[in-house]
Amino acid sequence: MTESNDLTLDPDDWDAFRALAHRMVDDTVAHLASLHEQPAWRPMPEDVRDSFSEPLPLEGVGDEAAYEAFAERVRPYPNGNFHPRFWGWVQGTGTPLAMMAEMLAAAINPHLAGFNQAPKHVEEQVIAWLAEMMGFPATSTGVLVAGGTMANVLGLAVARHAQAGFDIRAEGLQGGRPRMLLYGSSETHGWVKKGAELLGLGSTAFHAIPVDDADRVDVEAMRAAIRADQAAGHHPFCAIGTAGTVNTGATDDLRALAALCRDEGLWFHVDGAFGALARLSDELAPIVDGMEEADSIGFDLHKWMYLPFEAACVLVRDGEVHRDAFSIRASYLSMGDRGLTAGGIPFADLGIDLTRNFKALKVWMSLRAHGVRRYARLIEQNVAHMRHLAALVEADPALELLAPVALNVVCFRYAPEGVGEDRLDALNQEILLRLQERGIATPSGTTVRGRFAIRVANVNHRSRREDFELLARSVVKLGQEILDG
Repeated sequence: MTESNDLTLDPDDWDAFRALAHRMVDDTVAHLASLHEQPAWRPMPEDVRDSFSEPLPLEGVGDEAAYEAFAERVRPYPNGNFHPRFWGWVQGTGTPLAMMAEMLAAAINPHLAGFNQAPKHVEEQVIAWLAEMMGFPATSTGVLVAGGTMANVLGLAVARHAQAGFDIRAEGLQGGRPRMLLYGSSETHGWVKKGAELLGLGSTAFHAIPVDDADRVDVEAMRAAIRADQAAGHHPFCAIGTAGTVNTGATDDLRALAALCRDEGLWFHVDGAFGALARLSDELAPIVDGMEEADSIGFDLHKWMYLPFEAACVLVRDGEVHRDAFSIRASYLSMGDRGLTAGGIPFADLGIDLTRNFKALKVWMSLRAHGVRRYARLIEQNVAHMRHLAALVEADPALELLAPVALNVVCFRYAPEGVGEDRLDALNQEILLRLQERGIATPSGTTVRGRFAIRVANVNHRSRREDFELLARSVVKLGQEILDG
């Protein structure tokens, strides 16, 4: 028998590859185990930045050299969201187990449109578990997607289909029918305008409703807007409630919004990007009371379930309506009663993607390994840490809290006596940059009622109480340093 000369991307020497793979794992675990001793972020040197302008490699350098390039030029310079003192935007940390689950998923590399395979059943079980966690009925449907934006846009697409009153999939929005309108608070995340544009509604179809002093939507103002639009001949079809606003972590009165939608005949969608998972905690669940009455909900698992990107979910109460909004059949996707196609393509019928990776494995393994109660305790810990930080801010005369601490977000600033309002924004922006550039901590910035705020959003399972004490001390120290020149 002659040896084949056919090419492959498998290693020529499996033992050598096994040794390299063990080294990759060992280096990674050592890196994660020492995070508290590392800077929260480090700027990238210019020579490293310039190295990414190398020419297209026509010939390969081999596995080991490729890994060396990663170890020297990539791993040391991420945005650092896995670090214990990363609290910018709302970016989850990842976990060691979920990291390994990603490797296992990539190793078998299943195509998750559906099909007759175990990975399909893993995702179906994960969706059933998530529906139970959110208080949705067992008959609801869902699908895992890349992030909260896509989850929310899919929910909005189902709402548009369900509420149009005509076959919108066939006819589109190019006719002379009344304009379809949707509503949410002025604090609603920017996904809503992108989604309205993508779905042919236009960004002006979204009506932003004012909020109260706690950044919760004014429900009666929304009701008045809906009725005024109906009287003007328009077609209000969807109201959005937010569980955990981006700026301050506020949650709308979801129970009242559910009642409003029933009264006015609108679809009720909840953007639960991170706040929805407060429902896992008996202590915090009342904050999102009423969320379980939604017609659809979008939420991220790579935020307050700490999983690696990408993992988000959209759930729809009425599974039949969900399938009707997306299901399509093509001859090359014909399904049978036997063989690989006997599993159907259920996930392709619940969203846009046909080709999907195995996101569900890291969720399934993590829930099995840690259990819901452990996640609940971690979420409670995150909130307790934020209350502690808020107390530190209020106890220091040089610091000022800029918004109520509703959940897991603290917005504050350095505002010592004698410094005029006209100087505070620039002063706090510089403090934020020095916090980041010196590797002390990585909060982000925002504007709250016209004032620049240092914003701390805590979805970090690695943070300790003393990390927030360091942050408060450092803000005061850096502020004084800047003032002293």
